[in-house]
Amino acid sequence: MNKILPIEKRNAVLSRMAVLLEKERTAIKTTNQKDLANYSGDDLAMEKRLLVDDAKIDGMILSLQQLTSQEDPLGQVLFNFTHDNGMKVSNKTAAFGTILIIYESRPDVTVEAGGIAFKSGNKILLKGGKESLLSNLMIVSLWHQALTDNDVANSWVEYLNYNRNETQAFLEKPTQKVDLIVPRGGENLINFVKKHATCPVIVSGRGNNFVYVNKDADLDKALAIIMNGKTSNISVCNALDKVLIDRNLPNWEVFTKQIITELQLFNVTVLGDDVVAKATGVKAIETDLIWYEEFLDYKIVIGTTNSDQEAIEKINKYCGGHSASIITKNDTIAQEFMENVDTAAVYHNASTRFTDGGQLGLGGELAISTDKLHQRGPIGLQHLVTNKWYIYGDGQIR
Repeated sequence: MNKILPIEKRNAVLSRMAVLLEKERTAIKTTNQKDLANYSGDDLAMEKRLLVDDAKIDGMILSLQQLTSQEDPLGQVLFNFTHDNGMKVSNKTAAFGTILIIYESRPDVTVEAGGIAFKSGNKILLKGGKESLLSNLMIVSLWHQALTDNDVANSWVEYLNYNRNETQAFLEKPTQKVDLIVPRGGENLINFVKKHATCPVIVSGRGNNFVYVNKDADLDKALAIIMNGKTSNISVCNALDKVLIDRNLPNWEVFTKQIITELQLFNVTVLGDDVVAKATGVKAIETDLIWYEEFLDYKIVIGTTNSDQEAIEKINKYCGGHSASIITKNDTIAQEFMENVDTAAVYHNASTRFTDGGQLGLGGELAISTDKLHQRGPIGLQHLVTNKWYIYGDGQIR
């Protein structure tokens, strides 16, 4: 395990990395254009995640600046106890050691994940997708420069340029100690890692997020939230895929047609359950299995429910455990919905697009966990730690 660096040294590396990203802004974008030119797939969401433009670089820099300003997550006292025999006992936060993150197509993760892991005292092993290789290697070279400029070993941030077979071999028999693995990507990637990993895995799972429009909804807010959730960025796990309309909503058919009209202006393919299809004329879903799908595309399913309880049960059955939102003016119903829906983030009158470490005040995230151990939702700086017991005695025996 690496010796923990003083917080001043960790912050200095992060600050230097932010400066280097600004300095090499043009070179990063030029390198990223080569990755985009080499990408031969037709996955629109993948392509959007792969792109590095000025806005993405601004986000990387801001993430590092926010991380630098946050307090040290290590050594925080969680529990104190004085034993009857005089021993002083305390439980404090501690670094994991080495964290491996495996991710697809997002060069900004190379900055954000590296920064969160490093600030929390962990060595980070980065395994990005082949489609973003040139961008990732360029960013890792900046990490190494930031480390070298502060007399810190480059081994704190390491890039694993492995193909699928090499990755599988490393997961099954790591050539160095790995304490935690975080797969960040689609279900195929997550299942691959869970199958082959020999150490703990935090699953950053699929989205498939729901908005439920209750009978007491403010319809202007509902429409704006649905449009934002579906059309502002299709390539992210906090995007919206499913809408449930309460059939007790007055004139629900008229409102549903309005949603469909607005979505179609953005070329969103709208599918409906049998009730919605009959009422609006949109194409009906062919199988209930579609309720399980995360689309990452301009596609949405709209269905109906007869009660709040039915909405809760449907969301808990089909969602990915990520985010769900209720639109209603009734605070009591909202609270009941939020307490009973089994997702990492629950919303009242707001877009699921806010499930993001930066938006929720964490200054970025390593991933968004849909597991319940060891952390749920955005994994920020303060979550990327384990704990350790410190016991101070004076010769006590038991």
